[in-house]
Amino acid sequence: MRIALISDTHLPSLIRTPDELGPQLAEFLADAELILHGGDVVRPSILDWCEQFAPVVVSQGNNDAFDDPRMKLHQFLEVEGWRLGMVHDLRPGETRPIPELVERSLEGQDVDVIIAGDTHIERLEYREGVVVVNSGSPTLPHHKEFRLGTVARLDVEPGHLHAEIVSLGHSDRGRNPGVERHIEVNEGSLVAHSHDGVALDPTEHGETAPVPGVQPPRG
Repeated sequence: MRIALISDTHLPSLIRTPDELGPQLAEFLADAELILHGGDVVRPSILDWCEQFAPVVVSQGNNDAFDDPRMKLHQFLEVEGWRLGMVHDLRPGETRPIPELVERSLEGQDVDVIIAGDTHIERLEYREGVVVVNSGSPTLPHHKEFRLGTVARLDVEPGHLHAEIVSLGHSDRGRNPGVERHIEVNEGSLVAHSHDGVALDPTEHGETAPVPGVQPPRG
């Protein structure tokens, strides 16, 4: 199953929909079977825009002062045997040990994938047996002015997960500061990962030295 992850759209604002930045986000969402929004939607109209592509599930952000049946403070889903937990922010930090993140931010629920937002900065890692992903922001990357940013994709099937951060490219509003990366997990083991197009040693977790001559897969 293909799942699209977006977060921190903060629309409408100076622009009303992502279409005003170009077709890139719509093209990314076009083949999604499910869209998970990490919060800071601001207005439900952006959820309606997303729902033209696939069903939407949202974790409520600190700027989401509205009620919507698609939105809860925490969201828990099971997809193809993978337990996904969603929350907008992982304060005071995404780098805390996984048991602490789960206990303090996800009500102690046992999960295989933690999906968050809030920082506007993309993150993708596999540690302590859990995938942690923050898709950044497709519209306000790294808290820059409105411009194209990053999103994320999960392809899941029983026992296998491919996750990647995807840059939507640059726009005339400014350079996209996002960095692409990917991980692949098979039967509980990290079998491949890359950072900025460079393959890394799958026996190491996190940001590691590149593996010479190995090209990362393109999802």
